[in-house]
Amino acid sequence: MSAILDLDQIACSGNGVEHDIETPHGVLHVTMRGVPKGNRPVILTYHDIGLNHKSCFNTLFNYEDMQEITQHFAVVHVDAPGQQEGAPPFPSSYRYPTMDELAEMLPSVMTQLKVNSVIGIGVGAGAYILSRFALNNPTLVEGLVLINVDPCAEGWIDWAASKLSGWTSDLVDIVMSHHFSTDELSDNQELIQTYRLHIAQDINQDNLALFCGSYQYRRDLEIERPIVGLNEDTVNTLTCPALLVVGDTAPAVEAVVECNSRLNPTKTTLLKMADCGGLPQVVQPGKLAEAFKYFVQGMGYIPYVLLSHLSNESVPTAGMTRLARSRTTSSSSITSMDSSRSRNNLNSFLEGSATGALDSQTGPQTMEVSC
Repeated sequence: MSAILDLDQIACSGNGVEHDIETPHGVLHVTMRGVPKGNRPVILTYHDIGLNHKSCFNTLFNYEDMQEITQHFAVVHVDAPGQQEGAPPFPSSYRYPTMDELAEMLPSVMTQLKVNSVIGIGVGAGAYILSRFALNNPTLVEGLVLINVDPCAEGWIDWAASKLSGWTSDLVDIVMSHHFSTDELSDNQELIQTYRLHIAQDINQDNLALFCGSYQYRRDLEIERPIVGLNEDTVNTLTCPALLVVGDTAPAVEAVVECNSRLNPTKTTLLKMADCGGLPQVVQPGKLAEAFKYFVQGMGYIPYVLLSHLSNESVPTAGMTRLARSRTTSSSSITSMDSSRSRNNLNSFLEGSATGALDSQTGPQTMEVSC
């Protein structure tokens, strides 16, 4: 476990070009690695409250097998306003953007960086923001990996405070209870201490409070599971493929299951990670990297790489192929032999270490497994 806990080492690894981008709702700090490659989407990340893009994602993106995938894509890491390293405090008159406004800032990022489409990876608040962005701009988002996503409007702060009996309910404690279960808070002291210090010392506390307040008062995503053959073209829901991820002991389990129940089952996979809490991208980067590999392949992008630690499946080495597919064709019909096979590969990977079983009810069902 200690290998993933040195945030100073994590923060120093990897290079990127930093940009401060003007948007309709203020300046957004982003870091870009690589350049857009042809018509491939860019991977765009958005972190959770109490974190920035480095503490949230660098463990995953520095993992060797994830790097073998991302060498074929440019990556854009977004820091929410005021959450990046060394961010100055906002003036007292500053009004922090709402969750909807944070989502509305992302098209400006894409325009400035000449990005045509994205595969989003978001955690917690970042997953909500990317979901809202995809609902508003479906043609810009080709796929979403949503970790600990909560589609509901009710704030978690009052709930969190009620769980902190005997604690001093300051901002750091509340954010910690958002990330970690009660068992994690008491049992995994090394991980907890590392992130407690990061949240308390590396993130401007006034700026953090503003971001937390914006997340607390978010609107419901107002998404609804479509009925195949009846209203899938008119109902408000995500139209892109989605991989929902949650640790089986994370505080967000119920929220993620609720989100899953509102999404198109033919385009959605729910991955529950066994023996994993609130930061699966930190604690289980290898497992998440392989799930992401098959997710991207299922979208029609085939990375011709052999993941050194994870898979014995070798594929050609001539770069990456964009498979012909229709964005408007129902996912219930097979549009690509390779895409179908890749979803089966994801299925097989998850089943191979599963502690649960696939849903076998009649009718279209989300692929729902534990691994």
